[in-house]
Amino acid sequence: MKKHRRPTVADLLAEKGKRQLTMLRVTTLEEAEAAERAGIDIVSVPPSLLGPVFRDAAPSVFAIPGLEYGEVITPDENLGAAFNAIRAGADAVYCAASLRVIRRLSEEGIPVCGHVGLIPSKATWTGGFRAVGKTAESAIGVWRQVKALEDAGAFAAEIEVVPTQVAAAIAKKTSLVMISMGAGTGCDAQYLFADDVLGQNRGHFPRHAKAYRNFAAEYNRLQDDRVAAFREYAEDVRSGAYPEEKHLVGINIEEMSAFLRMLDQA
Repeated sequence: MKKHRRPTVADLLAEKGKRQLTMLRVTTLEEAEAAERAGIDIVSVPPSLLGPVFRDAAPSVFAIPGLEYGEVITPDENLGAAFNAIRAGADAVYCAASLRVIRRLSEEGIPVCGHVGLIPSKATWTGGFRAVGKTAESAIGVWRQVKALEDAGAFAAEIEVVPTQVAAAIAKKTSLVMISMGAGTGCDAQYLFADDVLGQNRGHFPRHAKAYRNFAAEYNRLQDDRVAAFREYAEDVRSGAYPEEKHLVGINIEEMSAFLRMLDQA
């Protein structure tokens, strides 16, 4: 990849078919900094995380914030949100809105990443949170989605929970950078959530995810310590063990005597 301060859309497109890019969903500055230091190529971020502090923490990662589906609705609203994100340090935007919206953004030169396969915000159309593309008819529907995004001017697409063979065949046939979330190594990038990688997700753990640490256990330990510390504090207050002399502010005898005389006269 060319030596830019951070990669460009052209750089990502040039890597297509050459190596697997890495992508993480990060939601805090600490996670963004960790992604930077670990050499992650791409991060998905909430728009609110962007800004100078984010770029101080992660100067060389390619950042894709999501335009909040259902919160920004019209093409002009999405365009305004996209320009705001770019000004705040984004390199592209993720958009799950209509092709009309994606085309509008692309016409203004905004790099857009679309979404095909299992799209959480539209999962009712594909039978809920389940794999998409397991039949020939369903798989060709995913391809048509990809082709439509390509024609609308998108440069990339997340392909989620699609059979690996289907995703690989589609990735070979499209010019888009195909970002796999549970769709196999035939795509151009692998995408996971930091919550899953760190093992801090106490809820449903997706089949495609892999935990590399167990932060949840550490959080549980910290919570137990938090409860214990609060309990010890309460017990010290009730017994008089807190506060001790070292926690208090004193006053010399003369000033205290003068204060008491003033208080009597008040």
